[in-house]
Amino acid sequence: MYNLLRNQIAFGFILFLLSPFLLHAQGSSKSYNYLNFKNKAHYFGLTIGYNTSGFKIEHSKRFINNGVYRWNEGESKPGLTLSMIANFKIGEFFDFRVLPSIALSYRSLAYINVNSNVERTDKIESVFGEVPMLVRFTSAPYKDKRVFVLAGVKYSYDFASNSRADKNQFNIVRISPHDFQFEIGAGLQFYLPFFIFSPEIKFSHGLNNILIYDSKLPESTIIEKLFSKSFTFSLHFEG
Repeated sequence: MYNLLRNQIAFGFILFLLSPFLLHAQGSSKSYNYLNFKNKAHYFGLTIGYNTSGFKIEHSKRFINNGVYRWNEGESKPGLTLSMIANFKIGEFFDFRVLPSIALSYRSLAYINVNSNVERTDKIESVFGEVPMLVRFTSAPYKDKRVFVLAGVKYSYDFASNSRADKNQFNIVRISPHDFQFEIGAGLQFYLPFFIFSPEIKFSHGLNNILIYDSKLPESTIIEKLFSKSFTFSLHFEG
């Protein structure tokens, strides 16, 4: 409940900050500003994003009768994403986008012990270098606004990965630093006099199993596969 309330407050604060931009865009009766960007073959920009990241767990057969843990799941935590944007137009309604990014991510794996009924949480902090490559489809402009949807893939590398940790010294599940994900999202474009402002929501899900299996670690043996997942709310400034 606390995390949900905190997320709602953060989202409301973001909308408050954006209200001047939105009101300015709504005041336009025709797509005058759009004409300034229409013939640009490419443009660049910056992004700031709020992400929540976690894990999708597929349990192994050992989970049922493991004798140590009776409950195990991945928990999502908030983080921050900063990106550069390179946008290349493919005709009037399609764009190819590359967004080299740095993402700070906090995830955790939680367990409940069979005997003590005590919950244990392993926190995993990550610093990702990411390269999303996306294709975006935009609608026709209306009053200097456009709706868009997008999809693509992303490669990420965790510079703070625990994959190099000594498994005999640290009793934790180790995660591979390499990850490939598919992404889908949607958003709005507001054409302002000097730049394009675009709020966007995007969902990402891992394509490869990032668990580094350890047969001597009960926390690892009860997991068959581990996939990353994240939800990102981004603000793009382009022009």
